[in-house]
Amino acid sequence: MIVVKVLVLAIIGALIGWLTNLIAIKLMFRPLYPVKIPVLNYSIQGLIPKRREELAKSIGDVIENELLSMNEILDKAIEGNNMSQIKDTLKNKINEIIRDKLPAIVPSMFKNMIYSYVDEFIERDGEDIIRDFSKKAIEKASKDISLSQIVEEKINSFDIRRIEEIIVSIAKQELKHIEILGGILGFFIGIVQGIIVILL
Repeated sequence: MIVVKVLVLAIIGALIGWLTNLIAIKLMFRPLYPVKIPVLNYSIQGLIPKRREELAKSIGDVIENELLSMNEILDKAIEGNNMSQIKDTLKNKINEIIRDKLPAIVPSMFKNMIYSYVDEFIERDGEDIIRDFSKKAIEKASKDISLSQIVEEKINSFDIRRIEEIIVSIAKQELKHIEILGGILGFFIGIVQGIIVILL
């Protein structure tokens, strides 16, 4: 009989622990919009919807300052294989312009000489030119473009339900673990309560 009482209290504790954590998780997102409680003259709203703008700004700042800057994005764009592709594109584009602009009367031999010179010049000095141009572009972009602001505006443009879907999809497993942990802790607390009741 004593064991049954302890077990009942443990199961009740597990249910309370699980339910408490489940409600706490739901209250992170719900209510989506402020709900006024007439008697208390107080409005409640989910944590994330309520502090959405602050969260968006914080995420934007972290991404720009700690994870990714405009300099790193543009630097990465001209690294390794990308540099070869940029040079090839530059050669093709310049040669295409020359081909279109040169009069048909110019002999093919001279045209081929010009094409070869362009190819050699780009192959020899193209990387320095591209890096110099990129450096100036990076400096200008860093002044004109705020990565944190782009991220902040993007998050704020999302429907609040979409933000909930994204967070839940990312942290689905962790949120489920929190629910289960609440049940486990509640179970053991119920056992302790049962033992205390019996001893008293």
